[in-house]
Amino acid sequence: MLSAADIIKDYVSEISRLQNWMLQIRDVLPDTYESMHDRYLELKVTLTSLGVNLAELDKIKE
Repeated sequence: MLSAADIIKDYVSEISRLQNWMLQIRDVLPDTYESMHDRYLELKVTLTSLGVNLAELDKIKE
């Protein structure tokens, strides 16, 4: 079973990569962007619940 630290490490890496991809396709592939946005929200909720401050990491401003 993964520890909270392992989850945080993996999810921070995933949300960072995902945001970069989202920013590249936002205007070109809006349907794909929306699908990726759903995963982004899942990751954000999980990291927030684990006490991670996403202020510096969050590039998607809504």
